Order: sequence, then C-alpha cells, then structure tokens
Amino acid sequence: MTRTCLALRHVAFEDLGLIEQVLADHSITCRYLDIGIDDLSAVDPTADDYMVVLGGPIGAYEDDLYPYLKDEIAFIKRRLEADLPLVGICLGAQLIAAAAGAAVYPGREKEIGWGPVTLTTAGHASPLEALDGVPVLHWHGDTFDLPDGAVRLASTGPTLNQAFALGDKVLAIQFHVEVDAAMVERWLIGHRVELGATKGVSIPALRAETLRVGAAAQAAGHKVITAALAYARLT
Repeated sequence: MTRTCLALRHVAFEDLGLIEQVLADHSITCRYLDIGIDDLSAVDPTADDYMVVLGGPIGAYEDDLYPYLKDEIAFIKRRLEADLPLVGICLGAQLIAAAAGAAVYPGREKEIGWGPVTLTTAGHASPLEALDGVPVLHWHGDTFDLPDGAVRLASTGPTLNQAFALGDKVLAIQFHVEVDAAMVERWLIGHRVELGATKGVSIPALRAETLRVGAAAQAAGHKVITAALAYARLT
C-alpha cells in the first residue's frame, strides 16, 4: 500500500526540501496543497499518513489580510483531533500552536541567520537530538505560547519556544531543518524586501555563512527528519 504525505504550502519557493527526499527514501509520496489557491474544503486532513505545514512570510494571526488562514487553522485542528502524524515548520509551527489553542504574536526581535538552539532535556530525547551543537537556519519574526499539554524541545535567547512536541505524533519546529544551500539561495531572492528592511542582516554574509555551515546543517536536518518519521511510527 502506498503511503502519502500532504504538505500545506504558502509560497512556492518554501517547499519540503530535504523532507521530501527523506519521505521518498521511506516510500512516502508527497503532494502539495497551496494555501490561498487550492480548495481546503475539498481535502480530508485525515486522509494522508503524514502532514507537513510549511513556512511563509505571513503571520498566523493575520486573518484580516488573509482570511483563508482561519480555514487552514481549522483544517490543522481536525488533524490534531484525529491524533495523526503532523509536523510544522516555522509558520507551520505557529499554525499548529494556534490550532491547539495557543496565542501567536510578534516576537521581541526578528531572528534571521544561522545559529544554534538550546535543547531541553525532552529535546535531547526527541528527533531534534541531532541538532546538538549544529547551527540551524532561523527566519522568523513571530513566536507563540506553548499549547496546553505540549512539551518544549528547544529555545534560543530571543525565543523561548523554538520547538515543541504535542503527544507522540506532533512536532512543531520554529526554525528550518528542511533547507539546503540551493534552497536558501531561492529565499535570498524571494525574501529580498524583508532582508533589506531587517537591521543587521547582510545577504552576502548570509550566503557565505550558508556555504560554511550548510553541509553540516543539512546532514543534521536529514537525521532529524528521519527520526521524526520514526517518532510518528512511520518507519
């Protein structure tokens, strides 16, 4: 029997990246649902073996500007209520938090660039263990409260809740474990306006840092995603 993954995508250049490769290695085929374009009401959020909610340059609370966010949060909530495997990356993590009843709001400062996270004790016992001492790509301005029943897995100085687990099938990760160097270069183009407006961020420096740490981060990300599948009992 073919196993499938549904990916909720917000902008075309923020795709599954390494996640799709790892899923293919485990005979899981992927399809995208493009938020704001595709009809959520025509899709069953419980039909696929795995679901990934990807990132994007909008806020989970901006439903006044993007009214379909309400439908997306309700869609994710149905997945949560069914207790099925689910991963959220960046905006995806924020949307999972919102679907689980937690507040999402602007953080005290924007984090863009490579840097480590501090794993909690639970984080060391989670799929994120491979990130211990390895820089990850941060690219967010928002944060969220921890949902009821969730377990914090990682933090940084500016952002207490960088990742959490909810039960034994849901992972929400604020930073990016899915990227490789080519993917980051697409973001340098696609997010040019944001980068130009963010104090202290240099496109050449970010590119150089990607080349310096990208291979190690990619290897660690591959391990995280593989472990996440085991966590969700899909391997």
